[in-house]
Amino acid sequence: MSKFSRTWWGLKFIEAMEELSDSGRLSRGRSYANNGKVSHFEIRDGLVTAQVKGSVNPYYGVYKEPLYSTTIEFQPISKAKWGVAIALIASKASLISRLLLNEIPDNIEDSFATLGLTLLPHSRKDFKANCSCPDWGNPCKHIAGVYYLVAAELDRDPFLLFELRGLSRADLHKELAKSPLGQALSAELQLEQRPPQPVTSYYTRLQTAPAAPITSLRDFWQGAKRLPQTMEPLPETRVSGIAVKKQGDYPAFWHRDNSFLEAMETLYDQVKNKGPL
Repeated sequence: MSKFSRTWWGLKFIEAMEELSDSGRLSRGRSYANNGKVSHFEIRDGLVTAQVKGSVNPYYGVYKEPLYSTTIEFQPISKAKWGVAIALIASKASLISRLLLNEIPDNIEDSFATLGLTLLPHSRKDFKANCSCPDWGNPCKHIAGVYYLVAAELDRDPFLLFELRGLSRADLHKELAKSPLGQALSAELQLEQRPPQPVTSYYTRLQTAPAAPITSLRDFWQGAKRLPQTMEPLPETRVSGIAVKKQGDYPAFWHRDNSFLEAMETLYDQVKNKGPL
């Protein structure tokens, strides 16, 4: 199931189908979708159509791979109910912000439930599936295979959920644009990506600035502010042999018994004080 759905709405769609269908038929349908048995798959105007390859079975006199026509039609929500639902969605910033990210909010079903509606299918009344194969069971393995492909399409285009329930993307934009929050969403959804614009340089260009005029050569060379006549000496900081200490005591080349660091500290002090070695 993870191959065909990565988002929560895709998983919820498959879970709904599994609750309403036989698990054995769904497992065979999943293998059909995995093995490329679906030769044609299309979703247009809320109707799912597919051409699914059948199985060769000489026992039943089937010697050539058959091709079955499969359709899945979801029950549309009326325009009046969609108007109420869109008004509710457009009034909630939490829903709008997720829709701006091309995601279906995980609490959107709660908003639909307050209106007595469902976006995802919850019963067999929410959709109708047919297949031209001789299997009288519904769903057959061909319909079940198409279920998983629908879930994969929902991952790529979450707004397909709205289209399956009778609200096209264009109508969704139009309805959402009637509210202030919806205008922001509609503008973002309809925004076309701008092509990259060429630039002459990615670095800040150097610019010359005119020098201040010289009014007095004395001030230019000596400065307008005199330096202090006396300066306090900096405090003496004693750090003896810090570079040597970082290498550790008794290095490999030191063959004496006394400490190499102590010997180097003595040497550093003598050099600094200019004393005799």
